[in-house]
Amino acid sequence: MTDPRGSAGGSGVSLVVGASRGIGLALVEAQLADASVRRVIATRRPLSDRPLSDRAGLGRLAQRYGERLQCVELDVTDEASVTAFAAVLRAVDGGVDLAIHAAGLLHDGALWPEKALDDCKPGNLRRLFEVNSIGPLMVASALLQAQDRRRRFTYAALSAMVGSIGDNRLGGWYGYRASKAALNQFIRTLAIECRVKYPLATILALHPGTTDTGLSRPFQRNVRPGRLFSPATTAARILRVIASAEGTRSGCFLNWDGSELPW
Repeated sequence: MTDPRGSAGGSGVSLVVGASRGIGLALVEAQLADASVRRVIATRRPLSDRPLSDRAGLGRLAQRYGERLQCVELDVTDEASVTAFAAVLRAVDGGVDLAIHAAGLLHDGALWPEKALDDCKPGNLRRLFEVNSIGPLMVASALLQAQDRRRRFTYAALSAMVGSIGDNRLGGWYGYRASKAALNQFIRTLAIECRVKYPLATILALHPGTTDTGLSRPFQRNVRPGRLFSPATTAARILRVIASAEGTRSGCFLNWDGSELPW
């Protein structure tokens, strides 16, 4: 991974939020494999909310990399959990160089993407906004509180092409589209504020491409050949895009290939 901090150097510490599976887990593994990364802080949901299948990946990496991997429990929808997480970040010597928010929600039990207005349920819509929009913003707040305003760092949140208002030609998926559009607006607004308060920060929204994970699996029938990526491939692309965007493209919504997407 190219150093996302530029010439200013840094602590060698990265953060991945939503790291127990899918793209998040692949991002953790890719960075641990990079000798220039001293430590990766990986967040996972509290044990009571975490299925058994979510525990194996980080456990395997912990056995291999030891103290270079720091696992922290975090519920991005719970204010007390985010407050406790902020204290963890404040204890990081030198701050975090690269933070990637990979946690997201598309479906869960009875919560399913809506095909029509009649499918929209207030509780489901609130849940999507809590996880996909408000959660990443509160994590950004916790991160910035712990950062020196004179140092380089990057905060990147994984968004989705369907969150683009300008690209919406098919309709449907009301809650997921709107929650990702809200995330994009949060990221754009945060980047503008950081121009003054954290002038060396890079704040990004990223579309990772359709990846073979539990989130996309029920909807892969219509994916064109060659457009379904493995988590490892997606993670490598995300890290390349972040490295190339550092310092010059803060506030952008970027595709997995580095091109800019419409808001």
